[in-house]
Amino acid sequence: VQLQACGGGLVQAGGSLRLSCAASGSSFSTYNMGWFRQAPGKEREFVAAITWNGGSTYYADSVKGRFTISRDNAKNTVYLQMNSLKPEDTAVYYCAADRAAWYGSRWSRPYEYDYWGQGTLVTVSS
Repeated sequence: VQLQACGGGLVQAGGSLRLSCAASGSSFSTYNMGWFRQAPGKEREFVAAITWNGGSTYYADSVKGRFTISRDNAKNTVYLQMNSLKPEDTAVYYCAADRAAWYGSRWSRPYEYDYWGQGTLVTVSS
């Protein structure tokens, strides 16, 4: 599957953005999906994840209550709604797809994912 992320940009602190990740192929609805981010000089970190049917969602503590992950399997797209943005949210955001069933905290580990999008830059000014 190929993933294409978009929706990043420059926003002031307190503002909102919605990221989208469009997937090619007919098997999107069978993939668990995640969003990760990587700030300059830092490791890639987990942001949010959603199961193949949207039945379960998971969030990093740093974004809980501000970000919402969702998906539309009919459109082969996963979204990340980001509200109350902070300067520390500045990073390149990546979407990723995982073919395997989730257990434990698998969704939070980037090396468990099989496919990655190219990333979209989010910059939050103070």
